[in-house]
This record gives sequence, structure tokens and C-alpha cells, in this order.
Amino acid sequence: MYALIYDEFEPLMREKKVISVHKTRETAEKALEKRQRELGKRVWECHTRIVWVYDPVHKDDTITPDSFDTWAPDEKVPGEELEPDTD
Repeated sequence: MYALIYDEFEPLMREKKVISVHKTRETAEKALEKRQRELGKRVWECHTRIVWVYDPVHKDDTITPDSFDTWAPDEKVPGEELEPDTD
């Protein structure tokens, strides 16, 4: 299951709020695009990201990093995601 989570990328703030839950990455991506439009912000300004959640969750639940990952098991990771960002 995929979820949109609120993530300010602060290492000390481990708990993340679940914004919405989705069966596929595609529906999660559409929800993220809709959130961007509603907030009038770019994706990195929304403090929102898509994650794969290991156990069932619901909107407004709080999860920690040990319960989610960026990619689902066996999900094909796009090539550009495999290389680190460089200056």
C-alpha cells in the first residue's frame, strides 16, 4: 500500500503524518499532483512524499521510518533514482 506522508525532512522528527492512502503508485502520484495544485506549490515545497507502507494505515495515522520505504518490494526503481545527487 502506498501513502502520501507529510515529511519536513528533519532527522529528529521521526513521526510522519499520513495524508492519504493508495493502492497503486500511480494513484498516489495523482494525489500528490492534486495536493501541489491545491497548495499552489512545487513538490519539494509541499513537504509531501510517496512511500510504500508495510502494514495497513489510515489517513491521519502517524508512522515512523521503520514502517515505510521509498519503494515497494520488487518495484522497479527508475534509473535516475539509483544515482546520488551531485553538484
